[in-house]
Amino acid sequence: MRPIPVAFHIWFIEVHTYGIGLALTFWFGLWYTERRIRNAGYPWRWITGMFLWVIVAALVGARTLHVLSDLSYYTTYPGQIPAIWQGGLSSFGGILFAVPVAIVSARRRCPELPTLRFGDLMAPVLMACWAMGRLLGPQLMRAGGGHPTAQWFGMYYADQVGKRLPVPIFQALEDATIYAVLLLVERWLRSLAPVPFAPAEGAPVSPSLLPPAGIVLGVGMVLWGIERFLDEHLWLGEDGRVGSDLTQLAGVLLAVAGVVLLATRMRRFREWRAGAGADGGGDGGGDGSGGDAGGDVDGDDGESEPEGDADGNRIDGGEHGDDGDEDGKELGPGAEDANLRSVSGAGAGAGAASDADGAGAASDADASAKGTGSATGEQEPDSVGAGEGR
Repeated sequence: MRPIPVAFHIWFIEVHTYGIGLALTFWFGLWYTERRIRNAGYPWRWITGMFLWVIVAALVGARTLHVLSDLSYYTTYPGQIPAIWQGGLSSFGGILFAVPVAIVSARRRCPELPTLRFGDLMAPVLMACWAMGRLLGPQLMRAGGGHPTAQWFGMYYADQVGKRLPVPIFQALEDATIYAVLLLVERWLRSLAPVPFAPAEGAPVSPSLLPPAGIVLGVGMVLWGIERFLDEHLWLGEDGRVGSDLTQLAGVLLAVAGVVLLATRMRRFREWRAGAGADGGGDGGGDGSGGDAGGDVDGDDGESEPEGDADGNRIDGGEHGDDGDEDGKELGPGAEDANLRSVSGAGAGAGAASDADGAGAASDADASAKGTGSATGEQEPDSVGAGEGR
């Protein structure tokens, strides 16, 4: 059985299947990121600019960590360092460089999108891209297989002797499973959303509180960290012990970080389940800073979160949280207006009574004046009578 071809020629141009797989994976990641951000109700036209920087950072980081993990080889053959079209990209190196670039770019280009909410939206995208990239990347490159095997499902890979475990296929199945789990977690969280009161009589009641940010991201970190540790420990740990040990350590650290993230969100999750308010928005006790019932403020950076519909998506862009603030602030003034109206009514009645008393006093004064005038032989001018007639 012949190995999977890793390159072919179009006229005099050599085309590497690994490079094609990378290009298709990056294109899919861009499309899926735009779709999820747009469906969540956030601005999305900034994503292409961010993605260009993320791709560069991911390639540089992935190649750098791969070279460092097998430094003896690349010291002997330094010309092979930039040859990424032949494979040799570290997933953790890509994450290490790309994630900070993505966070900084997102904060600058879309400040209304909180960091943890951005992570929740991106976690399924990353899992889907890794599932696709394993099939179109390592599966189609040199030395892409795992340990030698005599099993029926073993495959032949270029630059590797004998049948090998098809680890890229295993990883693609694992990543696709994690992707499905993350989507199920999203749906489960939406099903638990508290149901607010109907905004108007006869209006449909639907869940609108977004779940606390960071839960989907934390689950993805735990599952993918465990996956990478087990893959490297069971199937891939024969080439370059330093690189293998670093990968296993990174997997453990990523899983631990995910557990810590989930633990820090549990209190917020319980408050959200109890209807105390959205993430960072409703637990201030009605101080007017938390937005409306559908708003969400990330407790880490204080950004207003949008209202979500029955599917947990944001409604009315980034302006709804501000509307909620105005609505919350109008409750107090509304009551004051009612009091002012009642005070005004009382004041009007008092004013009318005082006017009547004043008119009566004026009449008495006029009568006295007329009586005095008659006694003294003086007459009141006609203008006074005309004025009182008016």
